[in-house]
Amino acid sequence: MKESVIHMWDVHEIVLYSQNTYDNPYTDVTVWADLKGPGFDKRVFGFWDGDNVWRIRVTATVPGTWTYITGASVQDEGLTGISGGYFAIEWKEEEKQENPCRRGIIRATANGHAMEYADGTPYFMVGDTWWPLATYRFPWVEDEEERPIGPEMSMKDMARHRLKQGYNCVGTIVAYPTWANDGKPATIKIDDAYGTFVRGAWAMCSVEEWYTKLDASARDMHNEGGRPFLFPGKIKGYEDVVPDYDRINPEYFKVLDKKVNWLNEHGITVFLEALRRDSSKTWKYYYDWPMVYTRYIQYLSARYQANNTFYSPIHFDGKHCTIDSREFNEPINLMIDLYGAPPFGTLLGTNSPGSSKIAYGGPEEQHWKTFDQTGNWRDHQYYWLLTDMFHDDNPVPAINGEPYYSGHTSVLRDDDGKFKTLVFGNVESEEDHLNCRSCYFGSVLSGAYGGLLAGFEAGWSGNVEPEEEPYKIWDTMTFPASYMVQYVRDFLFSEGKRYQDLIPDQNLVTPNYNGPSSGWRGWSMCSATKKRDLVMGYSEKGAYKVKVRGLRPYDTYELSWFNPRTGKWLEEKKELKCSDFGEIAFGSFPDDLDWAWKLKKLNTDLPIDRALNEDGTGKNYHMGLGFLERYHIPADSKE
Repeated sequence: MKESVIHMWDVHEIVLYSQNTYDNPYTDVTVWADLKGPGFDKRVFGFWDGDNVWRIRVTATVPGTWTYITGASVQDEGLTGISGGYFAIEWKEEEKQENPCRRGIIRATANGHAMEYADGTPYFMVGDTWWPLATYRFPWVEDEEERPIGPEMSMKDMARHRLKQGYNCVGTIVAYPTWANDGKPATIKIDDAYGTFVRGAWAMCSVEEWYTKLDASARDMHNEGGRPFLFPGKIKGYEDVVPDYDRINPEYFKVLDKKVNWLNEHGITVFLEALRRDSSKTWKYYYDWPMVYTRYIQYLSARYQANNTFYSPIHFDGKHCTIDSREFNEPINLMIDLYGAPPFGTLLGTNSPGSSKIAYGGPEEQHWKTFDQTGNWRDHQYYWLLTDMFHDDNPVPAINGEPYYSGHTSVLRDDDGKFKTLVFGNVESEEDHLNCRSCYFGSVLSGAYGGLLAGFEAGWSGNVEPEEEPYKIWDTMTFPASYMVQYVRDFLFSEGKRYQDLIPDQNLVTPNYNGPSSGWRGWSMCSATKKRDLVMGYSEKGAYKVKVRGLRPYDTYELSWFNPRTGKWLEEKKELKCSDFGEIAFGSFPDDLDWAWKLKKLNTDLPIDRALNEDGTGKNYHMGLGFLERYHIPADSKE
């Protein structure tokens, strides 16, 4: 038996070579390893990697000796009965500080409301959306040469820059199988009984033109290995647009392997989303659903199960050009039923229009989701969805997976819920930055204690071609808002792990609404510990002066102001005493923009104030009411 020495959480490959020949290894053969280690005994599945090569990627969750023996769904001496092992050692603390991914795959905290690395170190997602990461749009280079910001940047250069800005995650949609700049429209629909969309792609033009230039073609989404599935496809008349989902192209995914591995080696966790929803009807109505989709998402799960990732089986940002969100539960549940949950603890969640809790349902409908998120609806009326997730009977950590994107478009609704306004962002505008900060801080203090997968115009879409205006990927590296995402983590971590015990409660602040329900101005959001000895909040520009209620009368708190524009605390702190009603009024904001703030209880006793209400001369006048301005409600006028 061969035995290697690895560090905990390193990716270790078991490589197998089949002796038999298969017409379609992707659909015809399943391989696995029965893996045993200290406190671990699971079947871990592998994947076909081209030619006669299969790989089973494993890791070590604890130090010690790990052993395995392989098996397969076919009789093949190259795939079955191969035994081996490895010995895992721990990383030193200084090595973990160099690369936090060495702390292990991210998991939920014990209370289900926040995230941490496997060694218990708090994890708060500071993420950027690089949806086309797998493609040529985020160039891969083998060398480690550092290139300046500009058209020559590689993916590595972009990641280095984001690391300096405090980011620890990037998100990608792994495959866009029907997209190509092929001279056909970006949106293609089949005239069939199902209203099947072949694609509803991002167009080869500027964002503003998307809404008017209906003849623009789709964007290219290939890489050096080609496209994710092979052509021709099986749908008559669309063989050159829709590939054969039963024939995967491992060469495409080998490029993504390099990127994921490099990012992990530099401390960046990758949020992998299997597919954008716009081609989903071609999967369901023209192939063997649900197995065709189960097979694909399991292939990705096996390929990246030992990496430091989050895994989303579908990018479902809206019900447009797609099957319903709940229809995805069938193949995803089937993946869990057939292959089990991710063996090393990878969290499963997914993008959703609004709330993943609402979009996919509870345990009676799905048994796969281990983190929640909001997405794509980006203004303050939707932050409450995170509070709703927090109070679920079976809570899992939540993130805002698509907050307001600096420079991008957002849709606002009127008071009747109808679409009213299409807002075009401006990356240099303070108004745009206020919208970003509202979404960052407001979401987190509404329950997104898992973090943020932020995004920026041109970065999320991977703009590199001349027609893709007004910005390119490299421009996003220095957008002002891109420096601000990390400040939310700085604010939240100011009391160490205590943020993990926060409970979102906007109504602790009164009044907390001043302005329209749709937008980013005039509201305050708030979270507090159960005993309310720590209260953390954020007030948008235009919010009423803060008054916190529900506190114990006469307790003393320290008020601190945090500037979300600079990430700095104001030096001056203020001691405030609760009124006999259990309220603390802050007075004026430091300026007329947005502010985050923190109340921290100072006293440990249980004070009681026995003083009478006096007028300043030592005299008591009926609780002080004798000096108030008087107003008598007039009688109704009669005409």
